[in-house]
Amino acid sequence: MSDEGPKSRGRLYRFIKIFLALSIGGLAIEIIAHFNKWNLHNMIQPWEVQGLLQWCYVAWLSFREDYVAPLVLMVSKFCIVLFLIQSLDRLVLCLGCFWIKYKKLKPTFDADACDVEDPSNFPMVLVQIPMCNEREVYSQSIGAAAQLDWPKDRILIQVLDDSDDGNLQLLIKEEVASWKEKGVNIVYRHRLIRTGYKAGNLKSAMSCDYVKDYEFVAIFDADFQPNPDFLKLTIPHFKGKPDLGLVQARWSFVNKDENLLTRLQNINLCFHFEVEQQVNGYFLNFFGFNGTAGVWRIKALEESGGWLERTTVEDMDIAVRAHLNGWKFIFLNDVKVLCELPESYEAYKKQQHRWHSGPMQLFRLCLPAILTSKISVWKKANLIFLFFLLRKLILPFYSFTLFCIILPLTMFIPESELPLWVICYVPIIMSFLNILPSPKSVPFLVPYLLFENTMSVTKFNAMISGLFQLGSAYEWVVTKKTGRSSESDLLALAERESKSSNEEKILRRHSESGLELLGKLKQSEAPSKKKRNRLYRKELALALLLLTASARSLLSAHGVHFYFLLFQGLSFLIMGLDLIGEQVS
Repeated sequence: MSDEGPKSRGRLYRFIKIFLALSIGGLAIEIIAHFNKWNLHNMIQPWEVQGLLQWCYVAWLSFREDYVAPLVLMVSKFCIVLFLIQSLDRLVLCLGCFWIKYKKLKPTFDADACDVEDPSNFPMVLVQIPMCNEREVYSQSIGAAAQLDWPKDRILIQVLDDSDDGNLQLLIKEEVASWKEKGVNIVYRHRLIRTGYKAGNLKSAMSCDYVKDYEFVAIFDADFQPNPDFLKLTIPHFKGKPDLGLVQARWSFVNKDENLLTRLQNINLCFHFEVEQQVNGYFLNFFGFNGTAGVWRIKALEESGGWLERTTVEDMDIAVRAHLNGWKFIFLNDVKVLCELPESYEAYKKQQHRWHSGPMQLFRLCLPAILTSKISVWKKANLIFLFFLLRKLILPFYSFTLFCIILPLTMFIPESELPLWVICYVPIIMSFLNILPSPKSVPFLVPYLLFENTMSVTKFNAMISGLFQLGSAYEWVVTKKTGRSSESDLLALAERESKSSNEEKILRRHSESGLELLGKLKQSEAPSKKKRNRLYRKELALALLLLTASARSLLSAHGVHFYFLLFQGLSFLIMGLDLIGEQVS
């Protein structure tokens, strides 16, 4: 069952199919040449040619050596240069992280920033929980926000519900009402005109008259569960720092060990927070806002233009505009907020498409503002060349082009063969650096390397669609959640359920340690559909392409090239058949 409609069968898919057809044809000819023992190294004289097929093969060898090989070699050298530049950038980030660890550097604040004996000294904080059809997790996020340790008269929780399911709206309203009865200052908001996705939802909430009474706003997506001390660990950093606009906390994942897909995602995100966010935050006071688990100074949001609906990465958009206005950011690596990773390849693929198309949309829109801004030349160069071009454009470009196109192509054009250090040594070293922030994941080094190359087709496609404003660049799909809970959540649920009679309202799934608690929960009225694997055409086409190239490399007795192409092709095949992660019906 394929979920890829006609929209996805675009230029990239047609290109891969044509390339695959040519590769299969080339492999057939090479097999014939191999078994006929045509000399591939010494030039064959015209009178030695036997038959039309051998004549065509000799003509192809001459044309390949004179015209095709130089072109492929030039493109491969260009991609290798980009690969080395990006690897150097990653190495510098890792060295910065090592320096922070060695010197034990981290943001600090005055212990007396909040006088616990005088609640009136606590700043006014607005907590926003934007959600849209989040049936599985709404009660978790609302419950966690309601238990934040902050004076009740100094905090207001906004539940910003964009759900289009009337029954779900009623459930969320009842959840809000139950916490309101317990004395929590919480309100429910639902937009009649649901435009602009999450940015439109946040923009609408910030337009309320009472927002002017608040100094800070904390934002949590629907699957995020902050600890009660979250505000007391983040808000004090703003005291005495009038130019500080954002304090970002780190994510932690309740389901990181659920399956191979979540383990590989955890490696990526651990590196993102531990290395990229921490280093950029400490040395540059700038990084991309992660969209959740962060606290903004409301003045910084307003002076930067507020939430805009022009891209699918509203979080990065506001961060760039705030940076251009001189606001500084702090990243807290030791403050963690529990959340959930996508468990199915379908959900992860759609999330990554949005995350990689949005930055290219934003780059096109922000480039004039960056060039004309009053920030230093160094900060402009960092934004343009490092933040956008190198990490958002070049990375997916060379990953897909070098390892999914040029490498299999060179198997049919041996004159431009890639050296071993490009396809083996350097990628393994870079993958090892990526895994260092999550040392328990070292056994997954090789699967991680193959996984990253496999995801390059999705990221490349998204980058191109965002850069050239293609239709799929503006697609916003809410990431599918399962509602997994931590041990503490399960204990709280058990206590709450013993006092409540509305068990049927809870539609969450839990970790294995809490399965015994789920026996008393009622089944959903709708019959569950049988889960089926989906088929992903681009991944399957690339799998056949790489396996075809591996067969060609076998004829030439290539060792490392053969094994790399074989295992990379098998990894594409696993992705294309949706055999990784949990299948969602």
